[in-house]
Amino acid sequence: MGERNRRTKAIIISIRIQGESNRTVTVLSPDDGIFYATLYGGPKSRMRSLVQQFNSGTIYVYEDVQKHTKKISDFDVETFHPTLHTSLYKMWAANFAAELVLKTKCAGDSKGAYTFLSAFIDGIDLCDDDGARLGMIRFLWRYLHLLGVQPDVHTCCGCGEDLLPESRKNAGAGLFVYIPSMSGIACPECVSSFSNAENREFFALDESGLSYLAAINELKPGAVRTMRLSQDSIFRLKNFLYHLIENAVGARLLSLESGAGIL
Repeated sequence: MGERNRRTKAIIISIRIQGESNRTVTVLSPDDGIFYATLYGGPKSRMRSLVQQFNSGTIYVYEDVQKHTKKISDFDVETFHPTLHTSLYKMWAANFAAELVLKTKCAGDSKGAYTFLSAFIDGIDLCDDDGARLGMIRFLWRYLHLLGVQPDVHTCCGCGEDLLPESRKNAGAGLFVYIPSMSGIACPECVSSFSNAENREFFALDESGLSYLAAINELKPGAVRTMRLSQDSIFRLKNFLYHLIENAVGARLLSLESGAGIL
């Protein structure tokens, strides 16, 4: 048959004007990954009010297999995200996360990408901007794991010793530094052994930041959400993760570039 109806869980990633009344909708589904569907109807259409960016729920799609077209027939919205429309940071953060998923084609794992993105958007909607900034760090670190390029936070790429504070003799002394040529993190004692590594302040991390990344991997999400970091630690982590993400994508992310003063 050339036609079929189906339904799937979905997040609305973006909406683009198509003609006078219609819209082209970018959808992320755990079952179908990223797909595009047409939304028909004028400004007073019930569906137009439901199919809004970052709304999530169950979407009903009519597909013409022979014509390779899809149209949205219904959308049972389960989660709205009102604060994304009132907080400039949250809106930019959500767009950045969505662009990352699109550019990486879900990192080859549509279920994983859907889970991470939906949890991130739901989470930042429920907290203040400071909590959303920590939520961004957690999302990016987990997404790096999904991409398979998350650096090791336990072993120094120089001496091979354990990086975590409780295992080091000189805990609290100096900064850890990410060494791009090694794709690893060096302890303060080894930093000077790498050419010009001591000048790579942009990729430096303090102990609390490194411990936070380890906790994201090893503790339950609820436990990690109770942890707090200084503004300096957050700034270092943010720049470090932005570098890793763009390096993994292989290109500048438009939302990150445009929102430089916000993100």
